[in-house]
Amino acid sequence: MGSTELGRAVRRWRDRVTPDAAGVPVGARRRAPGLRREELADRAGISVDYLTRLEQGRATSPSAQVAEALARALRLTDPERELLFRLGGLPVPGTGVVPTRIPPSVQRLLDRLADSPVAVYDATWTLVTANAAYDALLGATTAWRGIERNALWRHLVGPGSRVVHTADEYADLVAGLVGDLRLTAARYPADPRVRRLVAELGTLSPRFVELWESAEVARRDVPSRRKVVDHPAVGRLTLDCDTLVVAGDDLRVMVYGAEPDTDDAERLALAVVLGTQAFVG
Repeated sequence: MGSTELGRAVRRWRDRVTPDAAGVPVGARRRAPGLRREELADRAGISVDYLTRLEQGRATSPSAQVAEALARALRLTDPERELLFRLGGLPVPGTGVVPTRIPPSVQRLLDRLADSPVAVYDATWTLVTANAAYDALLGATTAWRGIERNALWRHLVGPGSRVVHTADEYADLVAGLVGDLRLTAARYPADPRVRRLVAELGTLSPRFVELWESAEVARRDVPSRRKVVDHPAVGRLTLDCDTLVVAGDDLRVMVYGAEPDTDDAERLALAVVLGTQAFVG
């Protein structure tokens, strides 16, 4: 019964979200009053097949990550989000765990920044969401799953990113991220997800263990505010990178930009156009 009610609720909420509110282009022949199934799946980062099974009551155990992504894509209120978690048989995230919810006020900010590369991370530096412009600049994030979405894993174990660092910049970046994670672990000592992340990184990366045991306190200027991105289509460009901390929700909003009327601004605009066209195609 719970899974059936969950599917019905998701369908009702999907029908309620207008294409304009979700940033979906509206064609002349459109009949759906809300989001199409493939549009919601795309915005939540899940497959259309899984969303279909969820709405039909054939998928019974959505993960907390999927539930949070659906709540965000459906623009749910706090009580609706709670209902979504409960219908999915999930504990509602409380005050003792790292927040991953993007509140409506922050979502409105992201909507206004749709043309700029923007990513949102939680307090463990795990990616919550990234917009199309961010993926166009730095590579698609939609296929990342689990620990692949964590910035520490990507820099210490995984493939890194298109951002170019000198040896000193890389060392400072990694040390700062580990120090920030240590502060997060202290703020959320009961969160099992934080403990699992620390344990997994400790197993995979000797450098992480060394930095974690050093007890160095994070500096607040990490990540740096200037970054060189090596883009495969437009070459290297030097960009501003501002990280805004949403204090009440413990989120990090990372925004890339360039000074207007510069070569870097032109290359950034071209990278976004090329990237978004490739994703659509």
